[in-house]
Order: sequence, then structure tokens, then C-alpha cells
Amino acid sequence: MARVCQVSGKKANNAKHIRHPHSGLWKNRAPKKNRLQLPNLQNVTIQTPHGKVQLKVATTVLKSEKFAEVMSGIKPIPKAWLKKTKY
Repeated sequence: MARVCQVSGKKANNAKHIRHPHSGLWKNRAPKKNRLQLPNLQNVTIQTPHGKVQLKVATTVLKSEKFAEVMSGIKPIPKAWLKKTKY
């Protein structure tokens, strides 16, 4: 399954890994390798009237007030969250 937040759509970010930024001549330059910065995803189970739904959610979303309102039952669960992901 893809490493994407099902609520916010947050996904991996491309970055460069630089070992040591040597200064000076071109032959002394540090190697720069590509790498992925992955989001911190957690599995969350939500109780709905139709049963339990398991979501992969980023921790930044877990801390948000809007997600807390949905989890506490103040606001209804959006239908987009209940759909099966097609990654």
C-alpha cells in the first residue's frame, strides 16, 4: 500500500542526502544522493455507524482540531475518508 495520508494526501518528499559539504575544488565535493523523506503515518481505527474503518493518517493531522472534532463525534465523518483507496 502506498505511503500516503488518507485524510490530507500527504506523501513522500524528494530530497538530497549530503554527507559532508566539503568546500574547495570540484574533486573534493561531497556526494549528493537522492532519498525520500517519508511522512509519519499511523494506523487509526474509527468507529462509524456502518462498522469500523481503518485509516492511515499523518501525525500532523492527528494533532489537528478538525480531526479531533470528527473523532469525538462533534462533526460527521467525510465520505471521502470512508472510500477504499486505489493506490
